[in-house]
Amino acid sequence: MPHSPPAPSAPPLPDTLAGLRAEAFRRLACGVEDRGSPFRTPTLATIGLDGAPAQRSLVLRAVDAAARRLALHTDRRSAKCAELAADSRAALHIHDPAAGIQLRLSGRAALHVGDAAAEAAWAACPPASRLSYAALSGPGRPVAAPPPAPDDAAGAAAQFALIRFTFDRMEWLDLRRAGHRRARFLWTADGLHETWLVP
Repeated sequence: MPHSPPAPSAPPLPDTLAGLRAEAFRRLACGVEDRGSPFRTPTLATIGLDGAPAQRSLVLRAVDAAARRLALHTDRRSAKCAELAADSRAALHIHDPAAGIQLRLSGRAALHVGDAAAEAAWAACPPASRLSYAALSGPGRPVAAPPPAPDDAAGAAAQFALIRFTFDRMEWLDLRRAGHRRARFLWTADGLHETWLVP
């Protein structure tokens, strides 16, 4: 019986701070293009209106590496929108268990509803995704039974919101057999500060 060829091994991870920084941005970009990438669905953490942390997973829609800005979509009626309107501080966490990589991003999120940025994002939104914003009631509202899935996106654009998350802090952690690596990248008014951290 013929043997299957061995699976190709992943390329080695960089061993320099600059290399890890570039690899983080490369993987974020892959998250936009590759539906199977673990970087496609980061977990967004916000500060709840009650002061407690709140988190949920969203789909990464666009990456602007030069501006350190990520785009995500949501329903304007969701709790996260009210939370971000009250306090724009937010964080993203991404975990790739197969690669043993975690990425943590901290920064601020800007909401766009009904403006040119939101309209452009809506225009690029696939038809199937538009149905996600067509529910008669907002996400998280109590109901007697699971409602039927919407089959008409008419009026859904009014419920659509674009989140632009700009981060000024990034932490990378990878768990290697030869020794874990952890690094912090901090962007301030006087430039980039990067350093290794104890894993």
